[in-house]
Amino acid sequence: MAKPVEQLDRVIIRFAGDSGDGMQLTGGRFTSETAILGNDLSTFPDFPAEIRAPAGSLPGVSGFQVHFADHDILTPGDQPNVLVAMNPAALKVNLSDLEEGGTIIVNTDEFNKENLKKAAYAVNPLEDDTLKGYRVHHLPITTLNLRALQEAKVGLGRKEMDRCKNFFALGVLYWLYDRPLEPTLNWIGAKFKKLPEVAKANEIALKTGYNFADTTEVFTTHYTVKKAHIAPGKYRKITGNEATAIGFITAAALAGVIGYEP
Repeated sequence: MAKPVEQLDRVIIRFAGDSGDGMQLTGGRFTSETAILGNDLSTFPDFPAEIRAPAGSLPGVSGFQVHFADHDILTPGDQPNVLVAMNPAALKVNLSDLEEGGTIIVNTDEFNKENLKKAAYAVNPLEDDTLKGYRVHHLPITTLNLRALQEAKVGLGRKEMDRCKNFFALGVLYWLYDRPLEPTLNWIGAKFKKLPEVAKANEIALKTGYNFADTTEVFTTHYTVKKAHIAPGKYRKITGNEATAIGFITAAALAGVIGYEP
């Protein structure tokens, strides 16, 4: 039985996890698929310090926020509607920003005693009233991802398979917000062309996350956001660093410091 689809005019999602969880990649791929669908969007990557903090610690949390809509938007948004928290530290650092009554998708496998201690939680926030008032979806992402890859007999070790769990989470969000799989599957194939087992593992993780969200009773509804009404033309997805670099080059060219050919 098909699950109902609800139309929204805009959504703000924040992906958050440890600096090794691939949140920048996850957010970047979600952004690319959203641009392909024609939504207007704005993003805000939140990188941890260059000196990598201990895994699972508060200073090591990495995040990526994407705001997409069916109309013109100018900012990556103030309060996310959805928080994807891959570990306790990610939840603790970002929970205060989440809108009242917002949605939390949490990787329950990482809420063990050691990780809770690193995040300065005296008790498990999934088991008390910390998340009262939010819509919380408990997903054992690490376990589900590992099980799928082991059953597929991919030629990778446990550590390498665990690194694919961000694609499992991405697949869940693709289903939840009606994003296509094919462009990301093509990207995986090109990106890991010389590493076929890695490509296979990431493809399986992405599809498994998507199918899990589609078939499980965890989610009863998924959502769609129509194309934005923006003027036709060529548009470019650009990061802040890229924009800064282009600005410096343009200023240097206009000042005659460097040559420029249109």
